[in-house]
Amino acid sequence: MDAKDVKDAIAGTVSGARERLTGLSHRLHAHPEVAWHEEHAAAWVAAELADAGFTVETNACGLPTAFIARAGTGPLHVGICAEYDALPGLGHACGHNIIAAAAVGAGLALAAAADELGLTVTVFGTPAEEGGGGKVYMLERGAFDGVHAAMMVHPGPVDVAEARPFAVSHLLVRFQGQATHAAAYPEQGVNAADAFTIAQVAIGLLRQQLLPSTRVHGVVTHGGDAPNIIPDRTRGRWYVRAGTLQELAGLEPRVRRCFEAGALATGCDLHIETEAPPYAEFRNDPGLLPLYRANAERLGRRFVLDAPSGPDSPAGPDGAAGAGPGGPGSAADLALAGRMNRASTDMGNVSLVLPAIHPYIGIGSLPAVNHQQAFAAHCVTPAADQALIDGAIGLAWTAADAAGDDAIRGRLLGGVP
Repeated sequence: MDAKDVKDAIAGTVSGARERLTGLSHRLHAHPEVAWHEEHAAAWVAAELADAGFTVETNACGLPTAFIARAGTGPLHVGICAEYDALPGLGHACGHNIIAAAAVGAGLALAAAADELGLTVTVFGTPAEEGGGGKVYMLERGAFDGVHAAMMVHPGPVDVAEARPFAVSHLLVRFQGQATHAAAYPEQGVNAADAFTIAQVAIGLLRQQLLPSTRVHGVVTHGGDAPNIIPDRTRGRWYVRAGTLQELAGLEPRVRRCFEAGALATGCDLHIETEAPPYAEFRNDPGLLPLYRANAERLGRRFVLDAPSGPDSPAGPDGAAGAGPGGPGSAADLALAGRMNRASTDMGNVSLVLPAIHPYIGIGSLPAVNHQQAFAAHCVTPAADQALIDGAIGLAWTAADAAGDDAIRGRLLGGVP
């Protein structure tokens, strides 16, 4: 078959599985499971691939909700990453149900064309992207060894081809003080809630001296038990984000000192643990990204390309934004939506080791954006279902183009980043 026939066959495979793929997406959406607890999600996604003839390894890399599903025997090895964990309290407000189903769709299509393209295709079931770092552990334990390129597609309000996520560290912070009666014997207390107050004020003051490419934010998950008891223990979760791992390494000690200030001022003991390995910034492969952009446009997706940066530009201060088949929204909408690619993902760690792309595909949700309840509701709409299908075809077409381009194929096989 020539390249057009291969692409037509890929699109036909995905379109023929539409009901199956959207059904999987809706089932995942209706049964959200948080990081490291995706028992049903991992089983359902893996089962779809096993039913299609993939060889599936469950409990991959010693992670109970990870899997590795493989098909084909060609020399060029392409990985498709599936995420399926949900957010605490918000369900699939980041659209991982769409990510998982699109990965299955791309996997099915590439498996059917693997012999023609000279491909091995692996779908990676990667748990705990929302703060757990499943891909980091899988990468460290050899899951991606021998893979020449990795890709995935992530839903957002609009289409953005180039991912530019922050590097991030995940901190679990605990203060230990001394409880006492707040009215009768307050002088005997060591107030762990005050320690958090001082730390948060210090972080707020620190922000004036931080670069625009950084973020510090968190929540107190336990602040005390009763108003008449001086809290003896408090707990919180904090994220520190920066443009690169190097920048993050310089910022995190400054944030830690803010928590130390709370402990020093109140007399509390401070305990800081890392909840997950650091996530790296994302490095887009310069050969694969243009292929995806062109394929998405062929499917009718639309991007605002090379938009100027700045607070008054349609793309907003963080660069290019785009729009799906529904077309661009207002400048304010695009400024808001264009920032979705500045979140963080453990796919960044993968991208520093092998060529990778992580485009965003629009589901027409504006004004709702990721990590809002309204966005979760949009993740099972007809527009979301179409994004799933377009994402699956777009990823598979991109892999097919890479396999058929002598220069790109040779670079990937040669292991050149």
